Amino acid sequence: MNLNKAYWDKKYDQNKLVWDLGHISPPLKAYIDQLTDKNTNILIPGAGNGYEVEYLFKAGYTNLQVVDISAHPLNNIKTRIPDFPEDQLIHSDFFELKDMEFDLILEQTFFCSLPPEQRTDYAKKMYDLLAKDGRLVGLLFDRSFIDGPPFGGGEAEYRNIFEGVFKIKTLETAFNSIKPRKGKELFFIFEK
Repeated sequence: MNLNKAYWDKKYDQNKLVWDLGHISPPLKAYIDQLTDKNTNILIPGAGNGYEVEYLFKAGYTNLQVVDISAHPLNNIKTRIPDFPEDQLIHSDFFELKDMEFDLILEQTFFCSLPPEQRTDYAKKMYDLLAKDGRLVGLLFDRSFIDGPPFGGGEAEYRNIFEGVFKIKTLETAFNSIKPRKGKELFFIFEK
């Protein structure tokens, strides 16, 4: 399966986004709500419809960069948030990002959209994009799927991928997941 731009464009054209909640996930909302520095430089990769982007922007965060391989979700974000700066909506393959550095990268279903053989590359790229003392924060599915994407996994696999790259501050079952995901997703904070 080639999970390229054409694949994702078709998914958006057909509105087949099984993991799209239609709103910000409660664990990420709770994390964002405890942040204090509105100048934090934040990346949201593989943002999909970008509910986290909308929440952050409305809360006064302006140093937001959003990247997606498909233009569809970027256009959806622009339609929902007309004041969002267009130059901060990056239509690109995440792995092609260069000369950028972030204090915080938020993960919400991007990791699970990648084929498992790209997970080590994902960890390395995230590390490279983070500033000194930067954080990668988000959610990972703690379950298997028959066909992907999404591609599932579990805590032991994730520790194997990320421990050699990041300091794992938190990797635990999210206590505030939506009902269908309760007990099936891990909240994490990885530090550079």
